[in-house]
Amino acid sequence: MDTYMTGSTVKNLREKRGYTQAGLADILGVSAKAVSKWETAKGLPDITLMEPLAKALGVSVMELMSGFEVVNKNISSNMQRSKFYVCPVCNNIVQSMGDALVSCCGITLPPLEADDADDYHRISIEAVEDEYFITVHHDMTKEHFISFIAYVTPDRMNFVKFYPEGNPETRMDLRGRGYLYIYCNKHGLKKKKI
Repeated sequence: MDTYMTGSTVKNLREKRGYTQAGLADILGVSAKAVSKWETAKGLPDITLMEPLAKALGVSVMELMSGFEVVNKNISSNMQRSKFYVCPVCNNIVQSMGDALVSCCGITLPPLEADDADDYHRISIEAVEDEYFITVHHDMTKEHFISFIAYVTPDRMNFVKFYPEGNPETRMDLRGRGYLYIYCNKHGLKKKKI
C-alpha cells in the first residue's frame, strides 16, 4: 500500500466493525482474496471502491486515506482545546474544538503547534475603556505578516483576521484567563498566556 492508506488501517477498521474479510468483500462486491491483498499490502482497492469501502468501514474517505479515524473525545467542549489549521496554498484558516481531519486545496493540514511569543513577535496589551488594545510588534509586508489573532478562554473565542500591509492591532474584550494566539506566515503560531 502507499504511505497514506495502509493494510493495517483496513484490517483494524474491518475488525472493529465485526466484519470478516468475506463479509466485507460481499458488501463491496469483490472477492475475499482482494480484501486479503489490501490488508497485506499486496494490492490497493480500485479508486471506484474508495467511497463504498469508507462507507462500509464507517469512516470518511479522508479518514480512510490518512489512516486516522476522527473520534470526538471533546465532550466538555472546552474552547482551550481548539486547534488551528492554515492552508499554505490559499491561507484559509480553520479552527476546530479538538482534533479534526482538515483538508484544503487538496492538502491534509496538520494542526498548528504554538510556541511562546518571542521578541520578534512581541504582543502589547493596553487597557482602553472596557476593552484592551492589542498590538503585535511585527512588520506587515506581502511576504511576511501576521495573519490572525485569537483570544481563547474555556468558553469563548475572539478572532480577528489581519491582512498584509495593514496594522496588526485590534481591540478585544479579554475576560477570564486564556491564551492570546497570533499566526505569523513565516514563523507559525505563537501564544501568550493572559
